[in-house]
Amino acid sequence: MLDPKSPIAWRFAQMNERFASAKAQGLYLYQQEAEKIDGMHVTINGRDMLQFASYSYLDLLGHPKIDAAAIEAVERYSSGTHGVRILAGTIPLHTELERTISEFKHTEATMVYSSGFVTNYSTIAALVGRNDVVISDKLNHASIVDGCLMSRAKFVRVAHNDMASLEKALASVPPGKGKLVVSDAVFSMDGDILNLPDVVGLCNKYEALLMIDEAHSVGVIGETGRGIEEHFGLYGGIDIKMGTLSKTIPSVGGYVSGSEELITYLKHASRAFIFSAALPPAQAAAAKAAFEVILEEPERVKRLQRNVEHFLTGLKARGFDTLNSVTPIVPIIAGDDERAWLMAKLSQERDIFVLPVVSPAVPSNLARLRANVTAGHTIEEIDHAMDVFAEVAKEVGVL
Repeated sequence: MLDPKSPIAWRFAQMNERFASAKAQGLYLYQQEAEKIDGMHVTINGRDMLQFASYSYLDLLGHPKIDAAAIEAVERYSSGTHGVRILAGTIPLHTELERTISEFKHTEATMVYSSGFVTNYSTIAALVGRNDVVISDKLNHASIVDGCLMSRAKFVRVAHNDMASLEKALASVPPGKGKLVVSDAVFSMDGDILNLPDVVGLCNKYEALLMIDEAHSVGVIGETGRGIEEHFGLYGGIDIKMGTLSKTIPSVGGYVSGSEELITYLKHASRAFIFSAALPPAQAAAAKAAFEVILEEPERVKRLQRNVEHFLTGLKARGFDTLNSVTPIVPIIAGDDERAWLMAKLSQERDIFVLPVVSPAVPSNLARLRANVTAGHTIEEIDHAMDVFAEVAKEVGVL
C-alpha cells in the first residue's frame, strides 16, 4: 500500500493534478487514437485531419513493397521468434537486415535491437563504466541521458553544439580514463544539426570514441538520405552509428553500426540485446525493405528537402520563431505552456493535427508546437497549414 504522505504519492498527485486540469479545459491533446491513417491524412475523433506530427519523414508508412515484405515474413516465420537473439531467436531476416544497414551506413557490421530507446540506453552502458567519462550534448535525447546515467561513468553535459564547451570537457579528462562523446545528429526538439566536422576533429585530438544518434537524420539529410556523414561529405569519423527503425523507417526497433570488433563486443556485452526478445519477423522485413526503398526512390528525399525549405521559409515570412531548425522537425515557438496548448487545440479544431511540447521537456519560456513536415505533404497542404498556424498564433497573442 502506498503511503499517501510519501514523496512517491506526492509525485503521483502532482502529475495527475496537472493533466486533470488540462483535460478539464479541453487542452489534453496526447494519446488520441488514430482511427484511420492515409498518408499525411489521419482520422481522429471522426474528423479527417492533416497530419503534422508524423515521424514518417519520407512517407514510407503504407508503401506497398514494405507492407508486402512484412506480410510475407509473417506467412513464413509467423508473428514472433523463439526468444532472444543470442539463443534461439535469430532468423535469416535479422542477419539480412543487419547486412542491409551496414551497406547503407558504410560499416563493417550492425546489430539490431527490439527498441530504439534501449539501443542508446544499453549501448552506452556497455561501452563505458566507472573508470570512464561520457560527454553528452545538453539537448540530447532522453535515451542518451539515461544511458549515460546507467553506465556509472562520470557524466559531463556540455553546452548545445558548443565546440569550446566540448573541448573544455575533453581536455579536463584525466589521463588513463576512457572517453566517449555521444550526440544526436539532428536534435529532436529544435531540429538543428550537429557540427560534426568540428566534433570529429576534437574527438581525434583527444582520442575519444564518438557515438552519433541518427534517429532523425537517416532519410532526412544527405544527398541520398544516408544521414549526417553524407550531409557533410565526411566519412570515417564516427565510431558508433546508432539509428532507429521507427521514424523514417516505418517499423520498430533500433540499430548500432560500426566495426566488426565493436559489434562483436556489444552482442555479448549489451544487456538489452542479450536479454530482450528478438525483433519480430514482420518488423525486421519491413525495416529491410524500407532501406531499399530509400535508395530505389531518391525523389522522396529530394521532395522532403524541398518541403522543409518551403515550410521554414513560409513560417519565418509569417513572423514565427523556428529557432535554428533546418530539418523536418520545426519548432514553432509559442512562449509559455498555455499558449502552446491553445495553439495546438485551435489548430486541431481547424483540422491540422499538431501537438504541443511544453515544460519540462523544453524550457518553460520556449514551449512550442513541434510541427513535422514530410515528403508526403503537397505544397498546397503546407501553405494551408502555415495559414492556420498564423491564424491561431494571432488569436492567442503569439503573433
